[in-house]
Amino acid sequence: MKHAYIFPGQGSQFSGMGKNLYETNPLAKELFDKANDILGFCISDVMFGGTDEELKQTNITQPAVFLHSVIAFTTLDSVKPDMVSGHSLGEFSALVANGVLHFEDALRLVSIRAKAMQKACELQPSGMAAVLALADEKVEEICVAIRTETGEIVVAANYNCPGQLVISGSIKGIDIACERMKAAGAKRALILPVGGAFHSPFMAPAKEELAAAIEATSFHIASCPVYQNVTAKAVTDPSEIKKNLIDQLTGAVRWTQSVQAMVTDGATRFTECGPGKVLQGLVQKISKEAQVTGVS
Repeated sequence: MKHAYIFPGQGSQFSGMGKNLYETNPLAKELFDKANDILGFCISDVMFGGTDEELKQTNITQPAVFLHSVIAFTTLDSVKPDMVSGHSLGEFSALVANGVLHFEDALRLVSIRAKAMQKACELQPSGMAAVLALADEKVEEICVAIRTETGEIVVAANYNCPGQLVISGSIKGIDIACERMKAAGAKRALILPVGGAFHSPFMAPAKEELAAAIEATSFHIASCPVYQNVTAKAVTDPSEIKKNLIDQLTGAVRWTQSVQAMVTDGATRFTECGPGKVLQGLVQKISKEAQVTGVS
């Protein structure tokens, strides 16, 4: 029986996130204040009282969700995870939890990643859509067919749980894909309100900047395995972790496969640390036997 700690990604943010931790926990207050200094602006003000629109900005959202997640984890007493994983951005939070990255270094990388992704989004219009109740293989098949027939880029981006797969691509490609997914039997194919095509070739311009920052950062020996998005396998080697973090920008988030791998390796309990309950719901859909809790 093993205990997995999991960390959410972009989209879980909400106004007021972390405020109770700041007001009631001295360690949390110290980390929020340190984050404000590192980032060069008061992100805590935006997190505690910002509008939904402000919190949706990638350069705000990513460090905000990271901060809330890591601080929620650090306020737990004597926690020793058997394994960790994070959804997209959440992988950086997971790497703090298992000691691979120091808090300060991880926050700087998250900020660089967010800004690089924002710049990539502005280079060329692109988007994402959620496809519900259609087999993964069918979604993948349709994406390949669209690329072959039209030249438009469309790829599977987030394998969230069985029956829920998010696709990324060009605006035209996503429009075509949504129509074909529904024609193939999808319950819904819904365009998402995001700034660009995350986890697709459209993020390639952000890779060089993130890779340089990651290579310049010290990665330490893991206290437990991290199940990384691009491989959905347990990883402890720092050099492999670095490579997978970089590849994650343009590669798919294999969350379904990651949870399945953790269960196969003995995970029976999953605790989500950070804002919202998205991952708790996904884990329950992937493994009905798993015990799921959250700390926010």
